[in-house]
Amino acid sequence: MSIVVRLAAAGALMLSVAASALAQGIPKAASPEEVGFVETRLKRLGERLNEGVKNNELPGAVVLIARNGKLVMFDSFGYRDKEAKVAMTNDTIFRIASMTKPIVSVAAMILVEEGKLTLADAVSRYIPAFADSKVAVPKKNPDGTEEITLEPQERPMTVQDLMRHTSGLTYGTPGTNQVKQSYLDMKVADRNQTLAEMADKLAKLALLYQPGTTWEYSMSTDLLGRVIEVASGMPLDRFIEERITKPLKMGDTGFEVGADKKARGAHPMKEGAKNELPPIPDVAEKYTWRSGGGGMVSTAADYARFLQMFANGGQLDGVRLISRKTIDLMTADALPPDVKFDPGLEPAFGALLPSARFGQGFGLGFAVRTEQGRNPLPGSPGDYYWGGAYGTYFWHDPRERMYVVFMMQSPAARLRYRYLMRDLVYQALIGN
Repeated sequence: MSIVVRLAAAGALMLSVAASALAQGIPKAASPEEVGFVETRLKRLGERLNEGVKNNELPGAVVLIARNGKLVMFDSFGYRDKEAKVAMTNDTIFRIASMTKPIVSVAAMILVEEGKLTLADAVSRYIPAFADSKVAVPKKNPDGTEEITLEPQERPMTVQDLMRHTSGLTYGTPGTNQVKQSYLDMKVADRNQTLAEMADKLAKLALLYQPGTTWEYSMSTDLLGRVIEVASGMPLDRFIEERITKPLKMGDTGFEVGADKKARGAHPMKEGAKNELPPIPDVAEKYTWRSGGGGMVSTAADYARFLQMFANGGQLDGVRLISRKTIDLMTADALPPDVKFDPGLEPAFGALLPSARFGQGFGLGFAVRTEQGRNPLPGSPGDYYWGGAYGTYFWHDPRERMYVVFMMQSPAARLRYRYLMRDLVYQALIGN
């Protein structure tokens, strides 16, 4: 059976799921033109995604676009499970990886608003072992070899540093960098550990940079998850459920889903130079480690409700999570003007690197656009975005009163399709 036939057969289910999302408080526009889009131009986006599925660039995707609080597009493309020939549907559940970070950042800001922590607090206030963390400083010997010396922190790592990735922490990667290799040796990303055990491991390792000096994408939000546990007195997953996902009616969002929802999980396809399946965990797989940096699952409709809360100034359907001023703080560039960047990050992030060179910075949990013109991708100053390593991506453009959720499970295609999404959404936006 062709993919076109399969998608048609799934149409009734897609309409049912869309209706469910609408019932949760995001009304559908009467037509794209009602909210400033041109329908014929918007079709280019769907045509390009179908082309990508046909050409084996990605297995499938779900796209949700909302403007002025109304759905403009909520469609599925390709396969939920390509090998099994199961069509993608709007209710498909995805591993969202680093799109977990904005949710955990909101959890931290809830505690800030309750006076249980402040952004200026030293991390050691909640995890005392970090008071003694040292910074690795490479030194060149006369014979050309390099050794690492350890120096004290010039100032303590703060909660703000965790949220904007200037903590001095990093991610573990194999190679010549001794600090990054130590993360692997210490197994700081062991899925069978608790957050407390993870934090104890990190506290024993050297920092890659002095806190506050360098933007280094890292396990900062994972450590923030442990700070949240200490400050709230609750496990991270329970805090997020009780204070965010349950109030916002994000019923398919968590660190895993139950067995009854397992069949709705998206599967990756074989990809890359070796034509291998990427190591994306099943959405029903449960791990002891509740990774605040990348452990959650969600749907396009659920994540749209999270973004609609931001668009509404911190509340949705009569439920307020955070204040308007907290959102102002989160979505402003929090990076110091003299912040440094590891030059090795640019290939991985491309035009989405949150550096001034690309007219971008980083707020509290996601990147923010600061200027127009320096970036090759369309957008507006003040828009903010982030994505996950498995392929998911979102952005919210307050100036255009629009947000977009793009869900897929294809690490190899993620950067290319983030570029395409920006281009094809904005070219269809004509009206005010």
